[in-house]
Amino acid sequence: MNRIMNSSNSSLKNKWSRDELILAFNLYCKTPFGKIHHNNKDIISLASIIKRSPSAVSLKLSNFARLDPALQERNIAGMSHGSKSEVDVWEEFNNNWEALAYQSESILAHYRDIPLEESAKINNTDLPPVGKERESLIKIRVNQSFFRQMVMASYDSKCCVTGISVPELLVAGHIVPWSVDESNRLNPCNGLCLNSLHDAAFDKGLMTITPEYRIKLSSVLKEDKNTSLWFNRFDGAKITLPKKFVPSTEFIEYHHDHVFKG
Repeated sequence: MNRIMNSSNSSLKNKWSRDELILAFNLYCKTPFGKIHHNNKDIISLASIIKRSPSAVSLKLSNFARLDPALQERNIAGMSHGSKSEVDVWEEFNNNWEALAYQSESILAHYRDIPLEESAKINNTDLPPVGKERESLIKIRVNQSFFRQMVMASYDSKCCVTGISVPELLVAGHIVPWSVDESNRLNPCNGLCLNSLHDAAFDKGLMTITPEYRIKLSSVLKEDKNTSLWFNRFDGAKITLPKKFVPSTEFIEYHHDHVFKG
């Protein structure tokens, strides 16, 4: 009888709750693919929070990797087996990045037993003391921080045009502008890691990317001889694609057709 009860308790413990799966996917989004292993300090930290082993958390992140189209495209499938619950969480995020990003960060703060602002490491010095305005601003900043971390992790914190890897000079830019498509504001496939200069050019439509992932400059940049060092030599070159969350060609085509000035 005791053996049966112990076996049942063990089975219940091994089953991941929805919150735990959401936290694992949150970390998957923020972790470069090559750093998914049990010695990663962030994996160790999450394991401690949810009272599981680092190996178990690492395995769960690898299970999520099997669902990533970018990795499947490169014949890197992660773990070959997983549960339907992982598929469900993957689809929840992909169907509503904005809601699930914030929800996952809120769950993480709850598990850590610290304020959301502190857990998400956002600047709160200029926030109103209390009220709906504060809550709204916190949500925006939490989601913006989550988007940046996803894009930085996908591109190994390197500019996809120049290879610059100084964090202070890098921007997680949107392909379809933030103001245009609310449903894809937090979609990592709508993100590019660019240095500040090339991000500004991309944002202003002076530079775009083709569906073949090649850089295309506007005539404004091509005709200005002073830009050759920073722009012209990259014209036609292929960007460095991310390890995860490859930019959607649908978003790229939108930028080319509606933002790029040709």
